[in-house]
Amino acid sequence: MKLHTREWGTGDRIALLVHGIMSDHRTWRRFGPALAERGYRVIAVDLRGHGESPRGEGATPAEKYGPQAYADDLVETLPAGAELAVGHSLGGLSLRWAVERLRPQRAVFSDPAWLFDQPAIDPELFVGFADGISAEQVAAMNPRWADEDVATELATVALWDRDTARSLTAHTGHAGLPEAPVVPSLVQLADPSFLVSPEQAELLRGRGFEVRTVAGAGHTIHRDDFEGFLSSLEGWI
Repeated sequence: MKLHTREWGTGDRIALLVHGIMSDHRTWRRFGPALAERGYRVIAVDLRGHGESPRGEGATPAEKYGPQAYADDLVETLPAGAELAVGHSLGGLSLRWAVERLRPQRAVFSDPAWLFDQPAIDPELFVGFADGISAEQVAAMNPRWADEDVATELATVALWDRDTARSLTAHTGHAGLPEAPVVPSLVQLADPSFLVSPEQAELLRGRGFEVRTVAGAGHTIHRDDFEGFLSSLEGWI
């Protein structure tokens, strides 16, 4: 599936950005331009079921959505051999299964949803939250977000297909920590991360990943602490 994309910059280097669940390319409203200022041509996608990209096809959520489908879409849409690829949450999961074919020079997995088969990950929690969302709730849950980020969250959730959440636990064969990085890879974690425990972070270090934590940052690090997010990417961007 060809995905909707948004671009910033016209530099010689290419950076690929992949958002998390319930979001779309607009989550990168600050990071995209920041990379463009550093000489990148930045390409951000809307994953299937998100933003302006097509919805998945099939009779069930599992048929419409899943890590392999997300990864295949990235490969079909994005150029191989980019200098940088960044995936947040669900985007980190999608990038994991596409990285061997996309082969960026460097990959950043920002608080990646690699262990979505955990009992604590209840898809209906995402759906219930989205169906009753309000600006006041988003601001209360994310007190460090700018007003524009709160408004963006409401706008992206309005376009989001809830079946992307309902499909997650049907694809447990794609869950688990990677055995090794395919390309030089940074795992960037929130503090605390509810997706990657300290023990799992140490395991990833032992497997060859660089792991950095952004102190005090929530799951959507690039919106919760943008300066901390950028600082933790030193040497990678």
